[in-house]
Amino acid sequence: MTTDAHPAVLRYTAFSRDPEGGNPAGVVLDASALDDPAMLAVAAELGYSETAFLTAPPTELGGLPGRSFTLRFFSPKAEVTFCGHATVAASVALAERIGPGELLFATPAGPVPVTVAADDGVLRATLTSVAPHTEEISGADLAEALAALRWPAADLDPALPPRIAYAGARHLVLGAGSRERLAALDYDFGRLEALMRRLDLTTLQLVWRAGPELFHVRDPFPVGGVVEDAATGAAAAAFGAYARELGLVPDEAVLTLHQGEDMGRPGVLTVALRAGDPRVRVGGTAVRIP
Repeated sequence: MTTDAHPAVLRYTAFSRDPEGGNPAGVVLDASALDDPAMLAVAAELGYSETAFLTAPPTELGGLPGRSFTLRFFSPKAEVTFCGHATVAASVALAERIGPGELLFATPAGPVPVTVAADDGVLRATLTSVAPHTEEISGADLAEALAALRWPAADLDPALPPRIAYAGARHLVLGAGSRERLAALDYDFGRLEALMRRLDLTTLQLVWRAGPELFHVRDPFPVGGVVEDAATGAAAAAFGAYARELGLVPDEAVLTLHQGEDMGRPGVLTVALRAGDPRVRVGGTAVRIP
């Protein structure tokens, strides 16, 4: 089905209380009249790294009546299996209309529950990821990633081993040896995009460890048609799983990730790990962009 209808596209930024910070996302609360090409066209016209599209939930999803939805994500170039910042944006947009509480989304990656709570009038959404995992990256693929980034291997942090991590989407985690290395991002867009498509990667999660549970991160996103993602909830979830699996943090921990500072759009992502639960919780605020 195609349509000439123009749905209402809301604009929110996630992981910030400031419209000038965090990561902007489009939100279409009723995408029932849109087919896949139309959703892609809306996302491309908006130009944000992702736009979220909500429709009725599948009957088997469950959840509370009126608080369960199908949620899909499109970048300007393609559909994405999971997007954390657009999930947070959509959840806050819904909560402003139907009230805080529990939400449940059927996403291409699997069911994703979200809790939205009000704190001094500010809405905060916390998503729970699908079951995560990590895997090794070959030496040849790592060398190609570093060449595309123009990073010497000596600039990596040996305490943060390169891994591909998944918590709804695949991300290559690379540890920067210094804050200066992280700040100096100037990569070969086409070369990195080609590698990421071959490895089915959504972003690279570039990380500098500032403290035991404090990290600064950046996320190149050429497969989405943008140079860099400003605050990446899916990558934050994947990183939480990575950090726990490699024993870099305790099984029960709350990590703080700062992202977007080098883009002039600072945001803060909270990553919570619970002992006995392999899933990762990622939380943050969101605010409407005027």
